[in-house]
Amino acid sequence: MKNSVKILVVGSVNMDLLMHTKRVPLPGETMISEKYQFSPGGKGANQAVAAAKIGGDTTFVCCIGNDSFGSQLLDSLTLSGVETKYVKKSKSNQSGFAVIMLEEGGNNRIIVHLASNLDLNKNDIDCAFDENYDGMIIQFELQEDIVIYACEEARKRNIPFIVDAGPALDFPLEKIYGMEILSPNETETATLCGITPVTEDDCKKAAEILTKRTNAKNIVLKLGDKGAALYKNGELTFFLAQKITAVDVTAAGDVFTAAMTVEYLKHGDLAKAIEYANRAGALTVTKAGAQSSIPFKKEVDDFYNINR
Repeated sequence: MKNSVKILVVGSVNMDLLMHTKRVPLPGETMISEKYQFSPGGKGANQAVAAAKIGGDTTFVCCIGNDSFGSQLLDSLTLSGVETKYVKKSKSNQSGFAVIMLEEGGNNRIIVHLASNLDLNKNDIDCAFDENYDGMIIQFELQEDIVIYACEEARKRNIPFIVDAGPALDFPLEKIYGMEILSPNETETATLCGITPVTEDDCKKAAEILTKRTNAKNIVLKLGDKGAALYKNGELTFFLAQKITAVDVTAAGDVFTAAMTVEYLKHGDLAKAIEYANRAGALTVTKAGAQSSIPFKKEVDDFYNINR
């Protein structure tokens, strides 16, 4: 087992505006928000911060805006222990921004404006790959060609790459074949293969389709409060979620992916890594905000050991 793993995260970084409401408004309806808050977020940044907090030696390549939000986003990454020497500052675009309507019970609705994230280019990826890594995490909250290029570069270098298939897009999966792990949530699974993973049969059919399209070694379906499912070598295994009161589910999937990746790259036992990631994701939903809700390794370890 490795004491430490070096991880490259390629992805988005956004400032989130959380609007706390009892429910989302109906068409044409105006509602009064109970409160609002700004919180650093973005799928890539959330995963980089989570990987660092959970013990990975984490490098992040992204693009922030040349504005006050960009400075705050960079500070959040640095304070969380993320290596930021490959963080680029856009010359023309504002920082990425997301509006999150957070309902009672933790469910949300999210609208993202990618802005500076669209300025990340192939040269930025090349610079980051000047170093060696034990693994790479990437998502779809970037330009399609950049995601494809980064996966190609990881594959050329025999670096295992883990793909978090969010947000839900009709992505050309065949162009990023051979990933170590492909991990979509329920909505993303339905978008990518036309099957919502509700029953065991649904999960297996969806995983079979995704495996055929990607030649992924492992498919890990994130099933929300039902836990997760691992499809490997034709076998499907379920992992129950930890029962917990949800406050905000915004970063739960990102933390799950990061925690699973760090643990898997350390010891190679994916089933054990998924169990650990379930605990990390559960802890995350107990607090509001994206990066502000991400637990440190000791918190996850203690929670994991108590609930195993």
